Order: sequence, then structure tokens, then C-alpha cells
Amino acid sequence: MKPQPMNPATRAAALDAFQATTAEKPLDVLVIGGGVVGAAAAFDAATRGLSVGLVEARDLSQGTSSRSSKLIHGGLRYLQMLDFKLVAEALRERNLLLTKTAPHLVRPLPFVFPFEKRIFDRAFIGSGVSLYDSLSFGSSALHSGLRSAITSSGRVPFHRHLTRKGLQERFPALDKEKFLGALEYSDAQVDDARLVLSLARSAHSLGAHIATRTEVVDYLHTSEDAGEEGMPPVGGVVVLDRETGERIEVHAQQTIMAAGVWTGHQQQLAYGQQPGEDGPALRVLASKGIHITVPRERIPAQDHVGVITQTEKSVLFIIPMGHYWSIGTTDTAWHEPVDAAAPNAADIDYVLDHVNAVLESDLTTEDVIGTWAGLRPLLQPVDADAASSSKVSREHTVMRLAPGLSAVAGGKLTTYRPMAEDAVDFAIAESFKDRDSLTESLPLIGGQGFGEWVERSSQVAADYGWSQDTVDRLLGRYGSLLGELLALIDEDSSLGSEVSGGAGYLRAEYVYAARFEGAYHLEDFLERRTRLFHEVADRGLGAMDEVVDLVAEDLGWDTERVDYEKRAYTSYVEAHRAAEQTRTDAEAAEALSRALPAVQELATTEEPDEAVS
Repeated sequence: MKPQPMNPATRAAALDAFQATTAEKPLDVLVIGGGVVGAAAAFDAATRGLSVGLVEARDLSQGTSSRSSKLIHGGLRYLQMLDFKLVAEALRERNLLLTKTAPHLVRPLPFVFPFEKRIFDRAFIGSGVSLYDSLSFGSSALHSGLRSAITSSGRVPFHRHLTRKGLQERFPALDKEKFLGALEYSDAQVDDARLVLSLARSAHSLGAHIATRTEVVDYLHTSEDAGEEGMPPVGGVVVLDRETGERIEVHAQQTIMAAGVWTGHQQQLAYGQQPGEDGPALRVLASKGIHITVPRERIPAQDHVGVITQTEKSVLFIIPMGHYWSIGTTDTAWHEPVDAAAPNAADIDYVLDHVNAVLESDLTTEDVIGTWAGLRPLLQPVDADAASSSKVSREHTVMRLAPGLSAVAGGKLTTYRPMAEDAVDFAIAESFKDRDSLTESLPLIGGQGFGEWVERSSQVAADYGWSQDTVDRLLGRYGSLLGELLALIDEDSSLGSEVSGGAGYLRAEYVYAARFEGAYHLEDFLERRTRLFHEVADRGLGAMDEVVDLVAEDLGWDTERVDYEKRAYTSYVEAHRAAEQTRTDAEAAEALSRALPAVQELATTEEPDEAVS
């Protein structure tokens, strides 16, 4: 699989390919949704040799898939529910990502689980984590053989017990009086937005047509006769190009809806329903989880170790992420528009209260440099009448909504691959038999040859005058694609320097995002291709002018467009800051919604000057 770039030219080519489809010459599979499951479904279908398209209304991973805890894990809490099968599946996927499919993006992360009761907690928590390790070992042995499970450098280590003194040495920021010791075990972490990007680029490199900023606004029905599911057959969709305002019919033999918390809206479109009408059998509710970020120096600890504890409502994570910490999460029902999820002051106070309950010294709102809120898609029970046309697991469901249209919902980041495989298997069962998925054995782009680049890392550092930490960071973002980034710097050495106020990101990384990674708006560059929106107190505003100068030519931005992008991003930052000062979800959503016109595409904003605050 030769990596192919994604940029405005490839997006235009994808739209041309969509426009060329007809009822007689449709795509084999069209995927709706550019989150982790949608991108993975497009990749899965492409590995089977099918003609594939993917459309996403906004940017890749802009919804839930860039707003997670950024962990690849088995889910210790499911052991409390005695759901061993689900934990074993998640651990198997974790180990697969670490060792084969995405070793450049996913890396082990040790956690300490502190306890207050010397004997009971050590025995109770220890027995649970021992089972966790056993399931992980069994998954590795089943997948790669016993020897691989024991010796693979990608396998996470088994847990160990820490005394009070050992805990103080490992994580000195924790309350020394409260905690008597800890148990240390390992899971893994990932930049979720880059995982989605890598899946999309991998699909594109296998021939899939990827078009972001392309919104499904209607469904194409091939006849008026309803099938067993109660809806006429679907033969594709109508999309709105949010860059130009053009509408395009996209014909597809099978359409897979992977819309997450937008599933309800898409089903209403497909069924021709009005908002508020009873929806079809597959129902998805939204649960909000928020995280805050604080500077690394505010929580002293040994390098690269996190903390996990339970709260009355969720789990508290303290996660190292370079020069800052991520702290979360919450679990509250979300009843506002799913386009406008944001943390409010009550959420931030909740996280601060719980983290301060375990730390030696308190954090305050003054320490918070960034926040994000993600909406988990929670499945509701499937109607009995739909049971015959669905595949349901503990965490996700695949359902046929109509002939030619299926949907997948639920699940979690770690198990995206089996979710996608289930969705494609289900969709093509009658149309394309004997087309097996290759995603279990095929590395994502950047993964193949990653080991060789790791071995060369010290030489790369010497050649370009970088620290080893900088090279390690780049390898963790690009893997073997680092060669493409270095080629840009070889052409223009100024791209090898850091962006001013940019938290260590290189100028080349923004040029690369414009030419290779399908970024089209300033928000894409500063919130998902890089994480400045969460990593620095000014949310990236200080680096904005330099970033715009780097990418404007590649994206064809004229003076008017440059001014628009800057005002739009500034408005976006201000709206988030306003939301963080509110006390309720409704107020936060209202505050954030004021910025939405400012980040809409020029073609769909009637009066940009008035729309941008």
C-alpha cells in the first residue's frame, strides 16, 4: 500500500468520482461519517477490493472521535460487570494495534491505581488486574502465538504492586497521607484524531474516495415499494458540498451509516421524518464526557505514568500528554444539539474537585489551559421487530434500515476495527460474497517500516539538529511517513524550525497537513492535525498568523479568505471560553452555537461579515 496524500485536489477528484456514479454504475460501498468507525469501515471495504466512498459533513474526527480520553484499553470497569468477552476483545485489539497495525500511533502507558485500604484494596483491585493481565496474555497468545505474547516488545508489561514509598516515588503528586500504596498496570494511549486520519488516508491509498465538508442532505430511493424494514430500497445519497454549495447525487449499491450521535438525524432524513417524530428501531443517545488540560509542571510525577481512580459517576484519569496533563472524565446525559457540545463551569469544577481529592496540592481554574467535550453514542434497546435485521453486541449494533442501507452505532475507540468489519460484513453479505477483510493483518500507513525509522532516530536527530524527544514525537505522529515530512524540510530548511508559540510543533507539520492530510480550515490545523487548541493557554491564537502564512498558498486562500479564517477561528476560541464560564449544558451550547456560523464554509454562509463575531 503506497501512501497517497489527501488535499483539495484529491477532494475535488472524489467529488468528480461521486458525480460520475449512476444507478447503473454505482459505488460498491458508500460510508457516511468520518469518525473512527466510518474511516475504519472505508478502509475495511477498500481492503476487500471494493469501490468505496466516504463523506463527512465536517472534518475527519471532528465529532466524538477527536474528543475521547485518547486511550486504547480493555476497560477495567467491564470486569466489574463480569463482561469477560468484551474485555478480552478490547485487549486483543489493543495488542494488535501495539504490535502490528498501528505501532507508531499507539504506545503503552502505565497507570497507578492508588488505594486507601491496605489489605482489602490490594487484594480486590489486585485480583481484578490479575484477571485483566490474564485476558491480555490470552488474547496475545491466541493472536500471535505464546512466544510472541511473552517476548514482543510491543506487549504491555504485567502489573506490579507498589508500597506507599514506591507510590510516592512513582507519582509524588498524589496525597501521601491518603494513599497507602498502589497497583501499577499498563494500557495504551493514542492521538485519536491522528488514528482517524491514518485510517482515512489508508483507505484513500487503497482507492477510496474521501470527501470532507460534504454533508448528506437526502437519500436516493430506487423504488417506492417498502422492503421488510418498512422503508423503500436506498441506492445512495444526495450530498451538499459545503465548500461550493453544489448538490451531488452519489449512487451506491450499499450505504453504511456510521454517524455516531448524529445517527438519529440521518435516520430521519432517510425515513423522510420531521424532527420530533418517532424514529426507527436504532436509537442512539448522547452522554457527555469532558477533559481539562493543565501544564505538566503542576503535577509532579515520573516520566510517562498516569493515574486512574473511580468516582461515583465515572472514572478519573490523569494522563500524561507531552508537556501537559489531560484530566477527566464525566458521564452526564446530553440533551442539547449534538453539534454544540462543550464543557461548562460546573463540569470543570467537578473534574477539579475530584482530581484535588487525590493530589497533594490543589489545582484551580487558573491552571486550566484547555478543555474538550465529547459525546458518547449510547445505544438504546433494539425494537423486537428489528431484531431479525440486526447484529447486536454488548457495545455496538449493526442494523439494516432498508435494502441497501445499514447502520452501525455504539462501541468505543479501542474496538473500532471489529465494529467496522462487522458493519461491512453485514452490508455486503448478499452483494459481495467471499470478500474477506484484511484489516487484521494490514498496517495503517506509517506503520509498515516503523521499526527501521526508530533505529534511525538518533541519526535523524543529528542530521536535522533536533533533540531526541522531538524525533520521538514526530515518529509517534507520522511513523514511517516521517520521510515525507523530512522531504519538505530538505526543500526548505526554514520548515524545520518551530512555530512561534506553537508548543514545539514544526513549521513543516502545518505545510504537511495542508498538502497530505486533508486540512482545509484553520480550525482543522489547530485543533485536530495539531492540538494547540488544548495545549496552550491562548488556544493557538498566538501561532495563528504564522500558521496561516504557511498554508494559505497551498490552499489557495486569498486576502479575503485569510481574514475570514482568522476571524472565524478567533470567534471559535472566544465561544469556547464563554461556554466554560456558563453553569449548564443549555447555556454552554448556546454560547458555542454563536461561533458555528464563523466556522461554516464561505459557500454556505450568507453574510460572513455579520456572521463572524
